[in-house]
Amino acid sequence: MTTVIAFIFMFGLLVFIHEFGHLIFAKRAGMLAREFAIGFGPKVFSFTKNETVYTIRLLPIGGYVRVAGDDPEIIELKPGQHIGLEFNPEGNVQKIIVNHKSKHPDARVIEVERADLDHQLVIEGYEPDEEDEKLRFSVDRKASFVMDEEETQIAPFDRQFASKSTGKRAMQLFAGPMMNFLLAIVIFFIVGFVQGVPSDKASIAGVVPESPAEHAGLQEGDKIVRIEGNAISSWDEFTQIVRDNPDEALDMTVERNGSTESLTITPDKVEAAQGITIGQVGVQRGFEKSFAGTIQYGFERTYETTKLILTNLGMLVTGQYSIEMLSGPVGIYDATDQVVQDGFMTFLMWTAILSINLGIVNLVPVPALDGGRLLFVGIEAIRGKPIDPQKEGIVHFIGFALLMLLMIVVTWNDIQRLF
Repeated sequence: MTTVIAFIFMFGLLVFIHEFGHLIFAKRAGMLAREFAIGFGPKVFSFTKNETVYTIRLLPIGGYVRVAGDDPEIIELKPGQHIGLEFNPEGNVQKIIVNHKSKHPDARVIEVERADLDHQLVIEGYEPDEEDEKLRFSVDRKASFVMDEEETQIAPFDRQFASKSTGKRAMQLFAGPMMNFLLAIVIFFIVGFVQGVPSDKASIAGVVPESPAEHAGLQEGDKIVRIEGNAISSWDEFTQIVRDNPDEALDMTVERNGSTESLTITPDKVEAAQGITIGQVGVQRGFEKSFAGTIQYGFERTYETTKLILTNLGMLVTGQYSIEMLSGPVGIYDATDQVVQDGFMTFLMWTAILSINLGIVNLVPVPALDGGRLLFVGIEAIRGKPIDPQKEGIVHFIGFALLMLLMIVVTWNDIQRLF
């Protein structure tokens, strides 16, 4: 049960932070954010606040913020259509009843001749069977369509995504991945503050039982000062020498309780990634607490993790990694189960890594992802005019379908690995 709770918390946090970025910058730009959703598929829970419907949906495979103008507007009034109108105290149309007009006996029914709900905000038409006098009604900027007894706020053009400058649209799209990077930095801050940051010195925080280090007599609290007579000033120097000398006896001098000790350690030969052989002695790096060090640690760990993920992504693109190595929700759940066993700090670091991964993946210029949409905005900025919205919509639809297919394949591979 612990793993289930941890996975739900982690998934919800990552998606919430990502979509919250999109939502905040949409609202800052004056866009109408129709829906803020965690998950896809059927609604499980929803409520409305400040023009936006907040929903939790059944399938835990992501989330979205639906901004007016992202897709064609939901309801279009056509000539000859019969609708009901309800008015506010100022006499402007407040509700447009599309169907089930009998449930709204106070609504004024008209036959539409023309409607402009983007710019002029007017509806023109006639009362049924009385076509002698054309009627013209002004529509409130926050009027709603009522379809199947559900209300949807109209979106004047200046509240739509397409009406904003390329800069504001680009920022709204980039804000989601940006928030994932910021979340990772904050998490690494927390980890560094609680457990300390890795010491630059070659100090030992722990020794693995039955390891070469334990057999040689290395102890917690020891500080490596020399290897083969050469001074050691940092942890990186120490680990690099160990990695480069598998199965080679190394004479080390350590500081212990104010005195020095001489030890001989032979690193184990271990096979790392891509068949590379390295040496390991089985020690844990020392930690120290420093406010300035914690700030630096948050940014450094985010940078290093980002660089590693980008390297792996590049290897996937070039064919050095196969699609079988990708993990979907099932694989991530299984990995989370293992991480949870190592404690809360390890779980936090795993969450930060996944947050960075989510930010990077969303910036890949693939249709339907934030990166793909940013690419279209960039093309528009260069050519000075937008791409046909219908053509762009088709591209994103195909991209989304291919992503769903990839998700199915990856999930199937995850299941096969588990069983």
